[in-house]
Amino acid sequence: MARTDRLFRLLQTLRVLPAPVTAARLAEETGVSLRSVYRDIDSLRAAGAQIAGERGYGYRLIEDGALPPQVFDRIEIEALVLGLSEVRHMGDPALARAAGAVLAKVAATLPDAGQQHLLHAVSRVRRSEERFAPATSLATIREGCWREEAVTIRYRDGEDRVTDRAIWPLAIVYLDRKLVILAWCCLRAAHRMFRADRIVAAEGGGPSFRPKRVALLKAYLAALQETPPAGKETPPPGKETSPAGKEASPAG
Repeated sequence: MARTDRLFRLLQTLRVLPAPVTAARLAEETGVSLRSVYRDIDSLRAAGAQIAGERGYGYRLIEDGALPPQVFDRIEIEALVLGLSEVRHMGDPALARAAGAVLAKVAATLPDAGQQHLLHAVSRVRRSEERFAPATSLATIREGCWREEAVTIRYRDGEDRVTDRAIWPLAIVYLDRKLVILAWCCLRAAHRMFRADRIVAAEGGGPSFRPKRVALLKAYLAALQETPPAGKETPPPGKETSPAGKEASPAG
């Protein structure tokens, strides 16, 4: 691991873990030796990070010189805590870890009063179960969206039919209780909506569709605005649907 990457990882670990953090725990989390931890702590201090503590006791990040100071009023801090807490209960482990890291980074840039407000925020999320079932292929789909590259999926529809198809993933949408992928289906040559929990397998690294993504997503979102309002007939839950809300043709 490059030294710069190692220092950044150590700093992030100090942000995230409850203080004081022992050198042994830091070594375990960052995958380096105790001697490297001690040297890296000295390097971070020399670079401006205020780290309290010493060998045999543990370390606490007092002030993070790597991040600019942030100013949030109390209701903004409440919104941050509530929003990130909701993300941590969505059922996506990668997003849950990212939400924790974001909150730690924000806390590291706040003045003492702001840190106390964040620590004692009154807005909380408590759920008996995660909102969405974990989707094993979500990381591949997300990477396809970021890279704007085609993804090949194996999809099981509401009638238990399985098809293989190439899609251009445009967006991941979190509905009330369902996680869906907005995509351009190369098999149908049309916009389609796929439930994430029905994607059996996914493989990324397909051809780029970057020149077309913005226009395709804009057109799809516009078409979704034309779906029937609540109370009118809609397709059964879980059906692969076209942007206008009509049930898609079966595979084949």
